[in-house]
Amino acid sequence: MEGGTTFHFLDAAPAEVLCAAREAADGQDVRIGGGPTVVRDFLAAGLIDHMHLVQVPIVLGRGVRVWDGLQALEDDYDIEAVSAPSRVTHLTFDRKPS
Repeated sequence: MEGGTTFHFLDAAPAEVLCAAREAADGQDVRIGGGPTVVRDFLAAGLIDHMHLVQVPIVLGRGVRVWDGLQALEDDYDIEAVSAPSRVTHLTFDRKPS
C-alpha cells in the first residue's frame, strides 16, 4: 500500500515472525504490536531493541503479567520512566550496547 501501513498476523515463533517482517519491510522499521504474551515472547527471545510501554494504574484483579519469566531484563536495557498528568507511566526500554 503506497504510503500506508501493512499489518501481517502470523502464528509462528518470534524469530520466524521477525525474519518475515524484516523481509516485508525491505529496510524500513519493523514494529511488533500485541498484548503481554506477544511482548514477553519477543523479549524472552532477545529480539526487542527498543520498546515503549504505557503502564495504566488500574488493577483489574487478573490477566496476563508482562514480566513473568523475564528476570534481570533490566541488565540488558537502559530504562526510562516518565509519569504523565493522566497518571499513566511511559516506560522506554533501549537495548544496551554489547
